[in-house]
Amino acid sequence: MQHYPIFFDNISVVVPYERVYRRLGYRKDVTMILPWQKGEVERYIAEARLLIHLQGAAIRIPIQEKGAMRIVLSNDVVFESRQLTTFLEHCREVVLMGSTAGSDIMNAIEEDTASHHLTRGVVFDAAASETVNASLDWIMGYFNQELRRENKVLMQRRYSAGYGDFSLENQKTIHRLLELDRIGVKITASCILVPEKSVTAIAGVIQQSPKTEQGNNEKLHRFNLSPY
Repeated sequence: MQHYPIFFDNISVVVPYERVYRRLGYRKDVTMILPWQKGEVERYIAEARLLIHLQGAAIRIPIQEKGAMRIVLSNDVVFESRQLTTFLEHCREVVLMGSTAGSDIMNAIEEDTASHHLTRGVVFDAAASETVNASLDWIMGYFNQELRRENKVLMQRRYSAGYGDFSLENQKTIHRLLELDRIGVKITASCILVPEKSVTAIAGVIQQSPKTEQGNNEKLHRFNLSPY
């Protein structure tokens, strides 16, 4: 097991159009969208994808100790959170991960806002948010290929700093462990990641039953993932 982050310099994911539309407020079979409006939105989504340059990092770390209110990782990092501890109740390892859409898309969003191209700016923002989240799915798929050889799998859900009682202050620790500076992601004194469309998360590793393993192997067979 590695004790240093793996870097992904060119993550390739398809823009999750349905999620982008949901973020924009459209609901299938509920919201009416005219053909010209749909054409405009999809043109802006395509433009946004050209400005999104996905990079990421992840590290797999065993859990050394688990209490009612905290977990201690094998590198002596302590996360204080009752809800995170409950979330990882059945896990003996975690994968910390982070991803960024890069600065080009944020520069374009800021320019559109300043020049009152509000529709394009809003679509760019939604496309960047959902695409960077999809890149975390990609990273999880990469690790699941490794884990299935050990009869393990990542939990489907992720947990992020700033959610529930898991303080945003923990973002500093996650940023340091992932060495996110190496992919151009900084962190402010108030624990905000820069560029803005940058995210981190924690996923737990669980042991599979033989039946679960068979089902996950069939799903993972459809992935073609590479860190390069």
